[in-house]
Amino acid sequence: MTDTFTFGAVGTPGGRGPSDGPVPEISPVDLPAGPLRTLAMWGATIAACLLLGTASTGSAQGGRTMQDEYASVNGIRLHYVRQGAGRLILFLHGFPEFWYAWKDQLAEFGQDHLAVAPDLRGFNLSDKPSALEDYRAAAIIEDIRQLAHHLNGGGPFTLVAHDWGGAIAWAFAIRYPELLDKLVIINAPHPAVFSDLLNHDSAQQRASQYMLFFRSSQAESVLSADHYAPLLRFFEAPRKAGRFSSTDDAAYTEAWSQPGALTGGLNYYRASRIGPPVGGARDSASTGVSAEDYQVRVPTLVVWGMKDDALLPQNLSGLERYVANLTIERVAEGTHWVVHEFPDRVNRLIRDFIARP
Repeated sequence: MTDTFTFGAVGTPGGRGPSDGPVPEISPVDLPAGPLRTLAMWGATIAACLLLGTASTGSAQGGRTMQDEYASVNGIRLHYVRQGAGRLILFLHGFPEFWYAWKDQLAEFGQDHLAVAPDLRGFNLSDKPSALEDYRAAAIIEDIRQLAHHLNGGGPFTLVAHDWGGAIAWAFAIRYPELLDKLVIINAPHPAVFSDLLNHDSAQQRASQYMLFFRSSQAESVLSADHYAPLLRFFEAPRKAGRFSSTDDAAYTEAWSQPGALTGGLNYYRASRIGPPVGGARDSASTGVSAEDYQVRVPTLVVWGMKDDALLPQNLSGLERYVANLTIERVAEGTHWVVHEFPDRVNRLIRDFIARP
């Protein structure tokens, strides 16, 4: 079954995929209880997969065409955009973004890879479950496992991720190292490092206060006020650098305006209860869990915009304790939005890294 989508000036699909009948399901693989509690805090969950809808038109960049499609995974329908052919490289966005955050990477890596960027569950055109528990780590990790299997039949692939997508990617790499060739993390802290900072580092605790607000019942009304002006202000740094245009503003506003999309994104914070300690209480998610439970056994590149004022550079300290094959690239001028500010540099760092044997 095929749907045709119209792409407006903002570069986002103007339609939704079809609703077909039920497809075979495989129960999510259980994660170890200890790591899951912390991964659920800063992380996010492959089986019989079935393509539901395929765009017959797409947005052209550099003479190549992006296609947007749907797949049934883990009991929900995920929307994703793909470009190119070859080995799979999968890009995961964070909050408050959607697949479009990776448009420059799709254009670059779609030249010689199958480059794919999904809308994570809860965002933009993907399904938005109503139950808060459906936004916990195990479910979202399983979404990604099933989507990757749908795209490449279960072979190894490269995973690139930012912010909440990075949290998912860390968790995925810990659970499924055999499914990854390489892991690329961009301004997203390792769960064990971040948990320790939230408990003991006053600067990171102060920087993370916004997470408590995102968990509150007032978040939707405040963030959507004045046509989502508070969310658009998130991107002031790339906008001042000439890297975030009015076209981008319109694309993001359209994505946030999808029914339930803002709540879906905020539910990542609510389901995980991520945030600094409240009233002096410390997180106990990692109690009794050893460093061995958080080991990443995949060659990993971490790219970090050093002017990130939400996820501080302290998140790089001690990372080698959990990642044996680790490369860190610091972008001194970059903020949390380094992917937008320096797309060519980010692309070069990723390409050089994945070219290594």
